[in-house]
Amino acid sequence: MRTRLLPLLIVLMAGVLLALGFPLAASLAASEQQRVVVDRLDDAARFAALAQFVSDTNPATDERRTTLGGELASYHDVYGIRAGIFYRNNRSMAAAPEDWVVPYEGEGRRAFREALLGRRSHDPPQVWPWQPHARLTIASPVVRDGDVVAVVVTDSPTGQLRMRILRGWLVIFAGEAAAMLLAIGAAIRLTGWVLRPVRVLDSVTHDIATGRMNSRVAATGGPPELRRLALSFNEMADNVAEALEQQRAFVADASHQLRNPLAALLLRIELLAMELPEGNEEIASVRTEGKRLSQVLDDLLDLALAEHAAAELRLVDVGALTAERVASWRPVADDKGVVLTGECGAVTAWADPVALSSALDAVIDNALKFTPAGEEVSVTAKARSGGESVAVVVADHGPGLTQEELGRVGDRFWRSGRHQNIKGSGLGLSITRVLLTAGGGGIAFAPNEPHGLRVTVTVPRNPPVAGTATGDRGGRSGQSFTGR
Repeated sequence: MRTRLLPLLIVLMAGVLLALGFPLAASLAASEQQRVVVDRLDDAARFAALAQFVSDTNPATDERRTTLGGELASYHDVYGIRAGIFYRNNRSMAAAPEDWVVPYEGEGRRAFREALLGRRSHDPPQVWPWQPHARLTIASPVVRDGDVVAVVVTDSPTGQLRMRILRGWLVIFAGEAAAMLLAIGAAIRLTGWVLRPVRVLDSVTHDIATGRMNSRVAATGGPPELRRLALSFNEMADNVAEALEQQRAFVADASHQLRNPLAALLLRIELLAMELPEGNEEIASVRTEGKRLSQVLDDLLDLALAEHAAAELRLVDVGALTAERVASWRPVADDKGVVLTGECGAVTAWADPVALSSALDAVIDNALKFTPAGEEVSVTAKARSGGESVAVVVADHGPGLTQEELGRVGDRFWRSGRHQNIKGSGLGLSITRVLLTAGGGGIAFAPNEPHGLRVTVTVPRNPPVAGTATGDRGGRSGQSFTGR
């Protein structure tokens, strides 16, 4: 979630900074140009004041005209700005350089015409740093006795102006970059603060989903809404754990209480069978159903005990334990005409040996049930790639399961409709899953080509983390997660 939320915040902050930066850059450029324009207007006003006293009657001897020409020449030499005073008919009163004339088109001609109307020219168009040939043309009228007799025109290069604008833009860019870095840091801290409770909640949810029902969220950080969510989640988990505990207690009590009446019922059936002819089909059917009911009650009690008991993890030689279970089941396989093979290397892992033995018995028993005579059931135990777990694979060559059935195998009381005639309660693999989950292991089912079922039992090779409740799946108190 952070990888999606953080870019969104960064894009929004970048948009805000750009929205502020562009107007600021434009304002800076306009301010720098306005300062230049004001300077040129002041210069033009000074030249206009001198031009008011220049006489047109004797140009050759007019000292004022000579002085004005000298001022314009010095102005051009020092600043590189072309300047001139031009009569209404475009004739030059004085100019520097001397051959400069009023432009006949463009911004210079527009400014000249506006000045002839008795007002200074409007501000010239904005000059940008990427316009190397841009110039600023300013015109100011020369008024004598209330009439415009001439116009002062200045034509300035913009190199220094564009450089100042560019330097100002660099400062703005540096400020925007620094602000962006600060905003990114703030966004990282903000998203971490907001999402930390979500990550902790996700971790605890995963722990509860894998059987560690005592995991809880410590609502110590994040926004108030997420802290309230953490408290609500803990209350929900407590209620679920309590309901599961009540359900397990009910199943265990019911299974235990039904065993005695069922045993008495089976005894009376046997006494009744002694009064009937040998081979009575109804009595045989009743016996079979009674034994099946007894097996279901035993499995229910085993399941309730497995869900409630804590796993006693220790370092176990999984290869030796698997080889022992294969040897124990080989007589059953020989009796059915099934070839049972074992390839068990010397691998160790952390597991409850009793629980792992029961799980392997259930899986091997299930494989032998569905494998026809003459086929093979292979059992292999080896470390998985990466070395984090040990896998015991039991592969048979029975009828196998469809993709839909693979999704349901291991559910309580579920049995394939194609195998209803085979003895079983539908609880064996459920008990196996509970036993393995309690120790941090697992069980997976997959097709075994060309036909059959491949069951993979996994147990971890690393020791359990201190404080992790691996076996208590129904308690209401235990580890808490704060996300620190």
